[in-house]
Amino acid sequence: QVQFVESGGDLVQPGGSLRLSCAASGMNVSIYVMGWYRQAPGKQRDMVALINGARTLYADSVKGRFTISRDNAKNTIYLQMNRLKPEDTAVYYCNARRNVGTAPIFGWGQGTQVTVAS
Repeated sequence: QVQFVESGGDLVQPGGSLRLSCAASGMNVSIYVMGWYRQAPGKQRDMVALINGARTLYADSVKGRFTISRDNAKNTIYLQMNRLKPEDTAVYYCNARRNVGTAPIFGWGQGTQVTVAS
């Protein structure tokens, strides 16, 4: 059974930084396109960042501020978030795709709450 456990969310002031972690079990993060997604209240869940081998892809809203990375030995992916803005407030999730252009394929974890407020 595939499970994702997201952690690292917190309340942070605008301009601050956070590092999110997603520990995966039941699957190998190295063979999938791994990604971070977020869902703000009343909105749909959107892709934030993808990592496909050595290549990364970001939503325009986070480009230059967020960095996705992967530790295959720990079967974990990370999201370093810098220069956070109030509009980054959301629950953050991770998941896997078979290809960049396809949808996430596993069930969603609990997510981790990121709140950006002064």
